[in-house]
Amino acid sequence: MSSKKKRGMHTICGEIYHSAYVVVFVTSLTMAILNWESSAYLFFIGIFSYSFAFIGYLAGKRKWKNWTVSHISGMLGSYIAICTAILVVNVSNITILNQWNPLIFWFLPSIIGSPLIFLVGQKYKKSKSI
Repeated sequence: MSSKKKRGMHTICGEIYHSAYVVVFVTSLTMAILNWESSAYLFFIGIFSYSFAFIGYLAGKRKWKNWTVSHISGMLGSYIAICTAILVVNVSNITILNQWNPLIFWFLPSIIGSPLIFLVGQKYKKSKSI
């Protein structure tokens, strides 16, 4: 998010991020199918979160009209989604946090991340430097 939006470090990190997300996506689908009774939600979370990453990745590769908005929203949206999934799945194992209402952890990443999407989007909407 903070690196210069040009060929080089940004694109290398983007490829690594997308590749790692594919692994997480395939793993979540596999886990959901193998343990459907207790983990069906992983199937839907996996599809939902990877759709953001895929749209952001494609927008950066294809450079369609207004691609920067789709790229920024998709990549940061996928990051929010994966942070949400990690929190929701693991919060019950974290001593201090497991006393809080679990619903908080479904919304907290969006509450923090949505303004970041807006701010980064505004920065590049104004500068048109991507």
